[in-house]
Amino acid sequence: MVLQLRHDGRANDDLRTLQVTRGFTQSTPGSVLIQAGRTTVLCTASVANDVPPWMVGKGKGWVTAEYNMLPGSTSPRKPRERAGKVDGRTTEIQRLVGRSLRAIVDLNQLGERSITIDCDVLEADGGTRTLSITGAYMALCEALLAQPDGQNLKDRVLRDQVAAISVGIVNGTPVLDLDYKEDFAATVDMNVVMTGRGQFIEIQGTGEEATFSDEELAALLKLARHGIQKLTQFQTANLLPNRPA
Repeated sequence: MVLQLRHDGRANDDLRTLQVTRGFTQSTPGSVLIQAGRTTVLCTASVANDVPPWMVGKGKGWVTAEYNMLPGSTSPRKPRERAGKVDGRTTEIQRLVGRSLRAIVDLNQLGERSITIDCDVLEADGGTRTLSITGAYMALCEALLAQPDGQNLKDRVLRDQVAAISVGIVNGTPVLDLDYKEDFAATVDMNVVMTGRGQFIEIQGTGEEATFSDEELAALLKLARHGIQKLTQFQTANLLPNRPA
């Protein structure tokens, strides 16, 4: 694969600059503000000592997610969603985040607890769903560490890490971690969710008025694997044993 500079100066296998602030809010046991370039998502994890009615008495826990783009996250302004009027894209993404987390959680070890991850997009410049998954994992870790059994609970409940990244074909070249400008121009757009051990959880790929070959698919998946490895290293480096004061 030939490396070339993109409109923002990145090579085609570079992630955007990543930043994270743990303990961004104090009202929930898990809270991270995560940024990839200009895309910014606040991920908070709340814990309740009960489960949905259909799970009562089974001795298992539940992990779910909600996703929302705040009105000022885009230009022009995105209308605020009202109760009972969540759009199809929002529903799809929050289900994706929930599935991605449950793939690496042992619900039996969680006990009859429910953890809800809220992913609120503060600024959107492409890759909001993938950054939400990457940040949601970190907020989940924080929430588990904040429980009375802390590190032991985290070690029992989490079977692996999870992160997600976008890849696509822009100007005929496979590239990693698309921003909005690249996403708009891409002939192929793909979101990939993987575990830290390199197992796939979900692949969402679409040709935008185009098709793609076996070779292009292989190149995109190779790029995604490279990106996920970098993301899981970032998660590990930024998840300290104790929540900052």
